Amino acid sequence: MSQLSLFGAQAREPALADLEGLLAGNGQVVRRGDAARVSVVVEEQWRVDVIARELTQAFGFDADIADAETGKAVGTPWLPELRALADSWTRGAVKYPPTGWALDGLRLRWWALSSGHSANGMYIFSLGPNDEHAWLAIGSALAVAGLPGLLVGPRADGPAYRIVGRRRLLRLLELVGDRPDGVPADAWPELN
Repeated sequence: MSQLSLFGAQAREPALADLEGLLAGNGQVVRRGDAARVSVVVEEQWRVDVIARELTQAFGFDADIADAETGKAVGTPWLPELRALADSWTRGAVKYPPTGWALDGLRLRWWALSSGHSANGMYIFSLGPNDEHAWLAIGSALAVAGLPGLLVGPRADGPAYRIVGRRRLLRLLELVGDRPDGVPADAWPELN
């Protein structure tokens, strides 16, 4: 029997602020009037299906899904409740983590669902290729969560953070929880 982590995905009820995990990767937040929406473009159909299902289960609304240039965009509807998140994550039109931002199990879970995968005994969290200004702040949040990662650039199949080592992978598994239905084994953290 595993011990429940105080910061793990099952430790508390989901909140819209957990969608910041999508923003750690390639996700975007857009404001319109008094509302905002969070979305992410993904290539794999299973990611579309799982993110849409998780949005419905966690928050009770249907995901907005649309064709995008490099896959499908999946995200929230326009919600006034997301305006504060959008205000804290944007500087003009630029996405940037707010001061003091932290990663916990639910935020890491959304990031893993949108852009994570396992390879060669490590777990890789992809980053937004146009968000270079935010990469170090995201890496700091990973380290504070007990998951110091190795930042790799575009020439090394990045941009991404690699989580390496048995203890770190065990910590990551403790935080993100069980692999959701529909997620391939190689897309979720695993111990070899």
